[in-house]
Amino acid sequence: MNAERATRWILKPLVFLLCLLPAAWLVAGLLGAPAAALGANPIEKIQDTLGIWGLRLLLATLAVTPIRTLSGWVRIMGFRRMLGLFAFAYIAAHFLFYLLVDQGLDWRLLVEDIAKRPYITVGFSALLLLVPLAATSTRRAMRRMGRRWQRLHRLVYPAAILGCTHFYWQVKADIREPLVYILVLAVLLGWRLHHRRRRDTRTLVAPTAEHGVA
Repeated sequence: MNAERATRWILKPLVFLLCLLPAAWLVAGLLGAPAAALGANPIEKIQDTLGIWGLRLLLATLAVTPIRTLSGWVRIMGFRRMLGLFAFAYIAAHFLFYLLVDQGLDWRLLVEDIAKRPYITVGFSALLLLVPLAATSTRRAMRRMGRRWQRLHRLVYPAAILGCTHFYWQVKADIREPLVYILVLAVLLGWRLHHRRRRDTRTLVAPTAEHGVA
């Protein structure tokens, strides 16, 4: 089996199943499985789990390009769309669970909660930025939009920043875990900035060398 078939028939289904595991664990907890106990506050546990895994998968999506560049494994790019769509699905489920279950679709309570807790506004803003990215994730949209597709999908960077901010502001005491996510995001964004500057420098140097300018 060549590398392309192995990626398509083994690695992609495996990654797909791994992305489904957090949701499956929550379902098992709701069904009363002892190994997936949701604790004393199952509503909070479900909501937090959905949000955390959405953020983790969003960071994993951002990690795909650096891994490809540093390792030379080009086929990893085939996982980026899947990871991004799973990230959006978990983040959207996180918000919908908060809206429907935690707030009971009570808009008065929702407005009061937003006014009292700004991190909810930040998290909702991150979700709104991800909506057009999920809607244009197909190859057809990529071909139709051309360069505009790349510009649009740069919204993933502010969305990730808002997501990390949302998590940091939400945590009341132990901020170690959100700080880890912030550090990972800083490394990923820092790498992109460094890589882009090196690429721009090479672009400027190449014409200069061709024309013999000192």
